[in-house]
Amino acid sequence: MNQFEQILHRYWGYTTFRSIQEEIIQSVYEGRDTLALMPTGGGKSITFQVPALAKEGICLVVTPLIALMKDQVENLNRRGIKAAAIHSGLSRHEIEIELDNCAYGDYKFLYLSPERLGTELFKVRLRKLNVNLIAIDESHCISQWGYDFRPSYMKIADLRDILPNTPFLALTATATPEVADDIQNRLKFKEKNLIKMSFERKNLVYLVRTVEDKNKYLLKIINSIPGTGVIYARNREKTKEVALMLKREGISADFYHAGLSGEMRSTRQDDWQKGKTRIIVSTNAFGMGIDKPDVRFVIHIDLPDSPEAYFQEAGRGGRDLNRAYAILLYNESDKVKIEQRIEANFPETDEIKRTYQALGSYLNIALGAGKGEVYDFNLFDFASTYKLNTVKAFNSLKFLQREGYIELTDELDNPSRLIFIVNKQELYKYQVANAEMDKFIKIILRAFAGVFSQYVNIDEAYIARVSGIPVQTTIENLKKLSKQKIINYIPRKKTPLIIFTEERLDEKNLLLSNENYRLRKERFLKRIDEMLNYASNTSKCRSQFLLDYFGDVDSTRCGNCDVCNSRNELDMSKFEFDQILALIKDKISNEPLPIETLVDSIKKKPEKTLKVIRFLLDNKKIVKNEKGALIWWDGAKD
Repeated sequence: MNQFEQILHRYWGYTTFRSIQEEIIQSVYEGRDTLALMPTGGGKSITFQVPALAKEGICLVVTPLIALMKDQVENLNRRGIKAAAIHSGLSRHEIEIELDNCAYGDYKFLYLSPERLGTELFKVRLRKLNVNLIAIDESHCISQWGYDFRPSYMKIADLRDILPNTPFLALTATATPEVADDIQNRLKFKEKNLIKMSFERKNLVYLVRTVEDKNKYLLKIINSIPGTGVIYARNREKTKEVALMLKREGISADFYHAGLSGEMRSTRQDDWQKGKTRIIVSTNAFGMGIDKPDVRFVIHIDLPDSPEAYFQEAGRGGRDLNRAYAILLYNESDKVKIEQRIEANFPETDEIKRTYQALGSYLNIALGAGKGEVYDFNLFDFASTYKLNTVKAFNSLKFLQREGYIELTDELDNPSRLIFIVNKQELYKYQVANAEMDKFIKIILRAFAGVFSQYVNIDEAYIARVSGIPVQTTIENLKKLSKQKIINYIPRKKTPLIIFTEERLDEKNLLLSNENYRLRKERFLKRIDEMLNYASNTSKCRSQFLLDYFGDVDSTRCGNCDVCNSRNELDMSKFEFDQILALIKDKISNEPLPIETLVDSIKKKPEKTLKVIRFLLDNKKIVKNEKGALIWWDGAKD
């Protein structure tokens, strides 16, 4: 075993790497800036965790997905690898302690949300860290051509000034060639270095079903494909409706969306992961960090906004490399819904400005104040208070984020936590002088390790049960100790956060770029058009269609999707079909021919040539001119 394989085996129990993992590891270990394109489920985290462990120092991991950040830190700590996370849900004191621990405590990984990179506190402490690698997850967020641009990602390249010799590893599951090039430019790669895993999923069968009654067809699919699955819907109400419909039909199902409480989401996710629930019906809130290998089908009952989103969500099926199905249910009404979605996704600029001013009032921020401050935020209460359409308000906030005025996080579920801020000798004196708190303090010290050096997560209900006192009394004791400056106690909080990245501006100084607005709308429409083309296409292999979009232009037909199956019904091999297709194209590309003349000119079995011609006519790859002769349609793509 080489040193990378030894690390892999020691901490993860595997003896060999998957696909291009080792190539990426070797590249960054040698100090080369690297962009790694790996589809969902490709094992991205291994590509920065292994080389970071092979070197002295700490790896910075930038990611906008706070839930995923927490999961990875917990997983690393369970494996005996020291890791910490810093995001906007933490207090300044917590951030200071985590940064000190990383500087002096032999930590190997520091996970950061991108908006933390620009703070003075981080910049000062960064100089004390021996950084061996900077990993940028979801790196498509740095590209304005990408589908999820975030201005906070633009600060990442500034790290070059402080750490000029530290290699960058940019990671993403979805990037077109244009976006991949832009990522490398914006991160100031010393030289272009793209390592790309094939986006092809041979075990994943892509199907589109054009049906009017989607619920009826949904039941047909679920009853014909055994195993567990995910159903994606556009809105929260629909997830509930579909889950209840499935339950009425005797199918084990539940729904999931960001509006549920943290406990409920966690319980429903766990029940599905463990197989207690067969099917989860969800908005796109479900899936980040989900690694259930035996998902047999992923069904979209509404059209996603982009091929990127569809490919990523569909890719959650079949990670165990056994056959799985990615099924899109589609009908003409989807086009009407798309028009409504465009209007909601792109509020007028006057409405965006009104939302910004309402936000400042809602959070009680004075003009010229608020820069760098973090605020709890409830979208539904905000929209209700100012009588705003919730969807338009959300998309106005997202546009303000893309313009660099605010950051809006997903909902954070931060558990209660505490740290002792006195030393052990001072604590002993306090216990002697306050006998009524002595037993309570001893229970905390026995139950939670490391409380003098770092914030630790606590469970008030557990402390109450061990102490034999009510939960409310436990909370009051913790508040009392905090007030007396024995501990810092931070109660549990579940909320999204708004970070003002610039001071609050009045309306005349709030500049919204009409050019950016226009370009983003154009790109959104282009991606929507690609999804409509995917759904309505009947002539191009589904897998090929997606692979072409992501730049895999030399891919071959999958042979399993609905389009390929319609070809397979012609009762001839792929080789025969392609041979006849090539001859037909050659014959009629330059000269229109009647069907009889075309058939006679091809030295193959006439009945097979006729089958191919009928297929090409049905799928509008060849058409008849005004005289009835066949011509190759210039808009068709093989």
